[in-house]
Amino acid sequence: MTLSRRHVLLAATATAVVAGTGLPAVAAPAAAEPLFRIPVSPDDSPGELLAKAAHVRPTKRQLAWQALEKTAFLHFGVNTFTGLEWGIGDEDPNVFRPTGLDTDQWARALRDGGFKLAVLTAKHHDGFVLYPSRYTRHSVVSSSWRDGNGDVLRSFADSMRAHGIKVGVYISPADENQYLDGVYANGSARTTRTIPTLVDGDDRAGRDLPTYDLDATDYGAHMLNQLYEVLTEYGEVDEVWFDGAQGRIPPEKVETYDWDSWYALVRELAPNASIAVSGPDVRWVGNEDGMARENEWSVIAVKDSGNGKYDRVLPYDCADEGSREALLTAQPDAAALQWWPAECDVSIRPGWFYHADEQPKSVEELTDIWYRSVGRGAVLLLNVPPDTNGLLPAADVARLKEFRERTDGELPEDLARGARIRDDGAGTRTVDLGRPAAVDRIRLAEDIRHGQQAEHFVVEAEVDGAWTTATELGTIGAARILALPTTVTARRWRLRVTQARSTVRIKEFGLYKSQG
Repeated sequence: MTLSRRHVLLAATATAVVAGTGLPAVAAPAAAEPLFRIPVSPDDSPGELLAKAAHVRPTKRQLAWQALEKTAFLHFGVNTFTGLEWGIGDEDPNVFRPTGLDTDQWARALRDGGFKLAVLTAKHHDGFVLYPSRYTRHSVVSSSWRDGNGDVLRSFADSMRAHGIKVGVYISPADENQYLDGVYANGSARTTRTIPTLVDGDDRAGRDLPTYDLDATDYGAHMLNQLYEVLTEYGEVDEVWFDGAQGRIPPEKVETYDWDSWYALVRELAPNASIAVSGPDVRWVGNEDGMARENEWSVIAVKDSGNGKYDRVLPYDCADEGSREALLTAQPDAAALQWWPAECDVSIRPGWFYHADEQPKSVEELTDIWYRSVGRGAVLLLNVPPDTNGLLPAADVARLKEFRERTDGELPEDLARGARIRDDGAGTRTVDLGRPAAVDRIRLAEDIRHGQQAEHFVVEAEVDGAWTTATELGTIGAARILALPTTVTARRWRLRVTQARSTVRIKEFGLYKSQG
């Protein structure tokens, strides 16, 4: 089978009018995918730009990813044993000896912590691979651990699925070891490569393998062959995590990554997997503190960076990526508006890999991160690094359980469940609890199948016969979790969206009294 060298999901647009708004609308997509990316032009009026933003929609895989809310990262490799955060590629593979490896322990701890998906560093920047790849000896096969027959990825995938956790893999685009071997950043041209590329003594020889012709450099083909191994031999993969790191090599030796071919192969072999963070499905929030913006938009302006990769237009650390003003600022350099929700990555410890002298964050710190990530419409990616024995440290395991208990206690019971609800169809929902109840936490959500529309909202409680503002903010999106400054006791509550891009569909207006 031949895959085209560029799978860019752009859909044509046409102008109509959104009923009741007077704003131009976008025609329905011709393809099966929804309009997750809509082209824009510097000539679009502010009204046209806003209407296009209102019509961007998430794909099914993006909706499934968003619903996870809490995901885990597991940084594990030679750095665990050398004490480095970024390896140099010439490590002796025999330093990797986790004699007590127990991935079931990892899975139990993550399950008890409420995590729905876990991503393993199958390969970090040093190039050491945690499974027996046919394309490098810089892997577990060259370690005395389990006499060279160990496979961390196999054990990880089996354990996670056995405990109801989805499987994600991180395969770093950077590879210090392949640079030392003359493959990474060697200046080779992009030519058509057949994937998988069989090697001498390949155990797959003679089998009827599906093959793919894809454009790649020498190193791009190396990555494609490793992706093929991971995505065909380890069961279903639900997330493929890339970053944009380059090896620590001379600036003139930069490797131009074959994103288009990598994306195409992932889509073919793991069609339900989200591709993050240097990928079209999920974007990096812009910091490693686990914090989303106060108003986090899932629709932002993007530009074509070549080889099928789209990047944000505005700086990654800017305070606003998706408001009307931000979209107008980005417009001259934007190729499209894209549904690109934010993932907030942070480590439970100061480092990403295990270091014996570090301790996990407190429950209070983790809860604050949860409010500022999941509670702002993003997904939390919390790194929990295994130690040199191949176990999650006892302190971290205990902290994960405490973290879940704490967040469960923040939203223990939705007082609005079973209450009388009235929607007026214009972004207002009134809830009658039937009797006065004390409330200090609120959870809101839009039905993002219809896009992200709310730009400002007010939550009010009827106190002494008058509507009184309990809180007001900007975006809602996939989730908004709010801690009220003081407890409010009222029978009737009201959510009013006071500014929106198009019709707001309220999915959730939950009222809670925390147990803290």
